[in-house]
Amino acid sequence: MPTYEYQCDACGKKFEKFQSIKSGPIRKCPFCGKSKVRRLISTGAGLIFKGSGFYITDYRSESYKEKAKSESGEKTDTAKTDTAKSDSSKSEAAKSEAPKADTPAPKPTPAPAPKPPKKK
Repeated sequence: MPTYEYQCDACGKKFEKFQSIKSGPIRKCPFCGKSKVRRLISTGAGLIFKGSGFYITDYRSESYKEKAKSESGEKTDTAKTDTAKSDSSKSEAAKSEAPKADTPAPKPTPAPAPKPPKKK
């Protein structure tokens, strides 16, 4: 639903009204009560994107996501044993170097597997 700008010709006040596209324009001023209100032509609002952005991997197929999870699951098992062996000073240093939670790390895309040569 858009926001429309109005101005009263009687009192000169400008105001905005959030209403449906199908609704007719307002005729009565909410400030002075006179029926001298007209809708103004405005440029409208710009498109605002909020958040950290979009990645190419955000819209991958389900089969791709499942395969990526299974491959990453194998790698995390070895990573868990390596981190268990490290001392607490190394883990504290890693925490201070870790990126902020509100900025996600870029997602790596795996390289395609090489194709076997064709036999003649």
